[in-house]
Amino acid sequence: MRRTTWGIATAGLAAALMAGTASAQETSAQELEKMRAQLAQLQRQVETLRGRVNEQERRPLYAPIKAKAPKDPIVVMTSGNRPGICSPDKFNCIYITGRLHLDFGGYDWRPSAALPAGDQNAHNGVNARRMRIGLTGTFIRDWNWTLVGEFGGSEDITGNAQINNAFITYKGFGKTWIEAGYMDVPYTLDEQLGSNNILFMERATPQVLAVDIAAGDNRSAFGFRTFGKSHWFGSYLTGPSIGQDHDERVSVGLTARGVFVPVRNDDFTWLVEGDYLRLITPAVSDQLRMRDRPEVRIDPGLRILDTGVLANVESADVLSGGTAFAYRNLYFQGEYFNYNLQRTVGGDLSFNGGYVQAAYTLTGEARRYSESNGAFGGINPKRPFLMGSDGWGAWELALRYSHADLNDTDVAAPVRGGVQRNVTAGINWYPNQNIRFMFNWIHGEVEKFDAVGTNLSADYDVFAGRMQLTF
Repeated sequence: MRRTTWGIATAGLAAALMAGTASAQETSAQELEKMRAQLAQLQRQVETLRGRVNEQERRPLYAPIKAKAPKDPIVVMTSGNRPGICSPDKFNCIYITGRLHLDFGGYDWRPSAALPAGDQNAHNGVNARRMRIGLTGTFIRDWNWTLVGEFGGSEDITGNAQINNAFITYKGFGKTWIEAGYMDVPYTLDEQLGSNNILFMERATPQVLAVDIAAGDNRSAFGFRTFGKSHWFGSYLTGPSIGQDHDERVSVGLTARGVFVPVRNDDFTWLVEGDYLRLITPAVSDQLRMRDRPEVRIDPGLRILDTGVLANVESADVLSGGTAFAYRNLYFQGEYFNYNLQRTVGGDLSFNGGYVQAAYTLTGEARRYSESNGAFGGINPKRPFLMGSDGWGAWELALRYSHADLNDTDVAAPVRGGVQRNVTAGINWYPNQNIRFMFNWIHGEVEKFDAVGTNLSADYDVFAGRMQLTF
């Protein structure tokens, strides 16, 4: 390469000199000076080219490029005060999540005079209704995951921890999510409010009876939800819940829920919904049992409303519908349920139930609609309680009536599960968005008679409270 370069340079120089000699006599002094300048420029170009050749010969065949130092992860805090850590682009995150619902209360229990032998008293006490801690996060932006353990429960006296949530959600399609794992199946309006945001300490009995058949919390499921400004629809195939014995046949079910929001603005939002649940395969040799406590969990064994174990159950269906609206700081919600059980022996069964409830926030906060849940959210105090400031948090008054009828005597094998009616009044104080104190007064009755006419009924008043911490 050096020889070629020198050859070009020499030839150019010779040509320039010959041209200068041939025309020297014919050119003027000015033209001669111009040619000398061109020659000097050519010499400078030759020197530049020679320097580049020398530099190329000295350069090694491979020169590693110094990599940029990776950026450090960033510590983040969500709007709900949930701490976490994320990659700089926030495509990968891990958050700590938890909740504590510590309940306490007592009963004024008045059973009928003709009680059978056995313990029929209600027991006062304290119960860690929910005590959860876990992790939730994101992989490569589109994959969300949740792993949460439960250390409390309706019967925390057992002391056995278990899985609460363990599922994956794919959000790459935008407002259509695909989910699989152990989860709280998004079925019924009150379930979608979430236990942190429900108006009372416990959901109404008719709703609990429905989700216990093939949905609810701790349930294995696979399905999808799709939503927008004025609609929500989701359907899930469900399997056994945590704790079911897999040596026996496990339950299989299907849920579907649709929501339409005809009005939605800053002052008023109104939704209507329809739900369907199908128990395709009952667990434990075609058996099903429907029962619930009187809408509080202080005494976990107190279940007068109870069909007992129903045999020969081939399948079951639950049809339900509901509505809810929020007008500024006034909130209303109601649902109705019809339960139908198909039996191979004794005739099909039909039960029903429903509830209506309302809440009014004295401090002016409103419940906002959540598109992804197809339901309303909780209360976020405008002025949190802080010593030395004028903030007192948010105060909410709530009232509910519920009715559940588990009697069906118009069949060959009658069922007398009882009729339960409850009126519940509640006061909720939100010092801030992570802490809530609740007080519930439940006045109710269960009317129940067995096959020979023995009166198993009871009237009662329950006074209960809850200390709630969530993040």
